[in-house]
Amino acid sequence: MTFKIGIDVGGTFTDLVLWSETSGLSTFKTLSTPADPSIGVLSGIGLMADALGFSVAEFAAQTTSIVHGTTVTTNATLTRNGAKTGLLTTSGVRDALEMRRGIREEQYDNRYQNVEPLVPRYLRRPIAGRLDYKGGEATPLSMEDVQHALALFRSEGVEAVAICFMNSFANPSHERAVAEIVRSEMPEAFLCVSSAASPTIRFYNRVSTTVLSAYVGPILRDYLDSLTTRLAQAGFGDVLLIMQSNGGVALPDVVSANPATTLLSGPAGGPCAAAAYSQTRGHDDCIVVDMGGTSFDASVVRGGAAAMTHDGDIDRLRMSLPMLAIATIGAGGGSIGRVDVGGLLRMGPQSAGAMPGPACYGRGGDQPTCTDANVVLGYLDPGFFAGGEMTLDAEASRDAVREFVARPLQVSIEAAAAGMFRVINTNMAHGVREITVQRGVDPREFPMVVAGGAGALHACMIARELEMPGLIVPRTASVLCACGMLMTDLRHDYVRSMVCNLTDLDLDKVQSLVAEMIDEGTTELQREGITDDSAEFQAQFDLRYLKQYHEVTVDVTAESIAIGDLTQVAQAFHAEHDRLYGYDLSEKGTQLELINLRVRAVGHAEKPELPRIESGGSDPSAAKKSTRRAFSPEQDEFVEMPVFDGEALLAGNVIRGPALIERIDTTIFVAQSFTAQVDEHGSVVLTTSEER
Repeated sequence: MTFKIGIDVGGTFTDLVLWSETSGLSTFKTLSTPADPSIGVLSGIGLMADALGFSVAEFAAQTTSIVHGTTVTTNATLTRNGAKTGLLTTSGVRDALEMRRGIREEQYDNRYQNVEPLVPRYLRRPIAGRLDYKGGEATPLSMEDVQHALALFRSEGVEAVAICFMNSFANPSHERAVAEIVRSEMPEAFLCVSSAASPTIRFYNRVSTTVLSAYVGPILRDYLDSLTTRLAQAGFGDVLLIMQSNGGVALPDVVSANPATTLLSGPAGGPCAAAAYSQTRGHDDCIVVDMGGTSFDASVVRGGAAAMTHDGDIDRLRMSLPMLAIATIGAGGGSIGRVDVGGLLRMGPQSAGAMPGPACYGRGGDQPTCTDANVVLGYLDPGFFAGGEMTLDAEASRDAVREFVARPLQVSIEAAAAGMFRVINTNMAHGVREITVQRGVDPREFPMVVAGGAGALHACMIARELEMPGLIVPRTASVLCACGMLMTDLRHDYVRSMVCNLTDLDLDKVQSLVAEMIDEGTTELQREGITDDSAEFQAQFDLRYLKQYHEVTVDVTAESIAIGDLTQVAQAFHAEHDRLYGYDLSEKGTQLELINLRVRAVGHAEKPELPRIESGGSDPSAAKKSTRRAFSPEQDEFVEMPVFDGEALLAGNVIRGPALIERIDTTIFVAQSFTAQVDEHGSVVLTTSEER
């Protein structure tokens, strides 16, 4: 018997999914250990071994692969707890990191403050030397400046060095020369070079990405070293893969070379699993929401694939790498409720995290969180949290809500908790709008796939606010990201900047650059054990209307490049531009401009099948546990709700709201205007009353 494991380390819980051909999928949860997340990972592996009756060593020896999503780089960025970083850049442009694009994010906010750069100005060292836009040397590189800068870095205890020169995407020779000196003079420092990390046009995007990679590099390196050491000590000696922001996986040394590729590693697995569950219901498109202990993530799946972007922000810091288009806000089970100086109720983004956690956890937390509000509202059974493994302190929840919300607002504890519930639902609905309405997608046309331990309690009200027709709560909802890590492929993205009019395209050069990137991808996939018949390559163009700013990425076939017929490419661009921005200029004959060539290299891996459950009739009464007084937001009052055992429900069972469905790892709130039906895979499918 052999096993595969998917692991998602979150801010509060570490989620684990175990798969084998004989026993299918099993899910596990354990508390995260923020000081060293690898401890929580090994704790979860120990739980799996115990459940199977193996020792950890016996279990590890039978495990063939572990796919791991990590938030260590994300958390280091959000908390500004990365390495002390120095930047070597072209003389005269070191302030680009602070000036950014020169555009105020909040144009009408008089109190708006610019985000503080990850590298202070005195550690952003200018180096004389300049390349022109074609890559020709305009001014020789000053090695004297490099030596002075490195002397400063050593004296200041710099742990990571970022190198980013003007126009290095066209000619990396200056960066490579300086990189060799840094490796020689500061061998212990983590090094990131822009021509390797993000070889694209636009200087600010490139320097910000390079600095981000350097800033989190030592953190990721140390974590992966700790993890691999602990796994080896436990007896695991097979393949460890790390989830990347682009929705694919790679070997640890690949992501260690460019750590910014893991900044969305944690939530990236969710859309992969959501697509699989959505397709079982006949939907190739869906909206994925994941509410965990600390954050709320939302993304879109179209045509069975997660939406992608090549430019994004993490905590207002630009990252110019291929990544899943995921909107993340501070809204989770641990989000803290408070009344601000203006007397308004706020939820998050501050979180109680895993330690001390919500007040009801009894670990020293005294602030009222979303979880505490759900306890007060009757949605959570204090005696059945995590399947009864953890008992919640309901009185501590009431005390926290009373002290910090009810008393300042001069309302009852129940009214305060209901207000907290409504505010966080509104916050999450706004997060969904960020990746739908603001990107040309109508959420009313998509089902919602709900993930995260807390997501199913809030999903009905989010869907109601967005007028969405229905929801799917997978059987593995609370660990969907970990599940998705077993359903993804190996993936690497390559890019080359090539700015010219589409009509003037040098097709020989395009073919040469695409072939070069395919060769790089082939080498990487072969190193990861992918055979040629399992490898797939997709070329893409980043196009825009001439002299506009925003590009649109479209797929390009090898045949189109070979015969020089780019008509279909242009048509695809016009259609996508119209969807995103509401217009196209094809009839006006506006020229198209190529900015970047891209190649996506995918190594297809074996994926587990979704498990099926026993069928039953529509009557769910055999699974009814009890009734409980809980808050019905549509009725604006507490009512007696039936409570069903989610593990005992059979395919075909139908439950009309308001009701509660309790699983070991999550609770589903079926609002009054929704009906829930269990499908053959154990998913709870909720539809509005209009579709009953």
